[in-house]
Amino acid sequence: MGGGGFMMEPENPLLDDFVVTEARDRSGRDRPRICLIPTASADDAGLVAAFERLFAPPRAEPRVLRLFQRSDADLRSVVLGQDAVYVLGGNTANMFAIWRVHGLDDVLREAWAAGVVMAGMSAGAICWFDACTTDSFGPVLQPLFGGLGILRGSLSPHYGSEGQRRPLFQGLVADGTLPPGYGVDDGAALVFHGRELVEVVTSDREARAYRVEPSRSGGAIETALPARYLG
Repeated sequence: MGGGGFMMEPENPLLDDFVVTEARDRSGRDRPRICLIPTASADDAGLVAAFERLFAPPRAEPRVLRLFQRSDADLRSVVLGQDAVYVLGGNTANMFAIWRVHGLDDVLREAWAAGVVMAGMSAGAICWFDACTTDSFGPVLQPLFGGLGILRGSLSPHYGSEGQRRPLFQGLVADGTLPPGYGVDDGAALVFHGRELVEVVTSDREARAYRVEPSRSGGAIETALPARYLG
């Protein structure tokens, strides 16, 4: 998700419902196990509480994996025991560093390979790719590398809602600083099966996602992707 979900659109559950449906379809459980990873938000208590309310039974079986006050000795058993993980937005650079210290980056790669549904917004969308643009270092966006690399290329969230995002991302892709990738609006989400993009879904009729690639003329080519509104 470029943005949206309960973290940004608490009154609009369409993208969150989609995560539940994917987890239910993959697991065969009426109440799928969904684990929140709120590291990028510094394990924000208010967001954790909102997640637990929204995904409470009978909708799902919520679980929270905290790393700031860690209480789980075996992260692997926690994550691989889930039907889906849901990564919150926040400071992407800090999240990557903390994940590596705890070994969660390798656990998440293993869980993806095992078929656990991976979801998230903003930092929680960036993390699956190789690289991104980020405001982790202050108000001026910068390129950031070191993502999980499950999905190849780069991603820019909040693509249509924050003025720096689109021109910077296009420029960085055009000059080769970032590999080709995707710009994703708030309220839009890329859906991958394995590493294949199968569709774009949205919680807003106007939200879009774009493929961004360098052009032979030295600029960038932005291609709007077909989108399915979930409402």
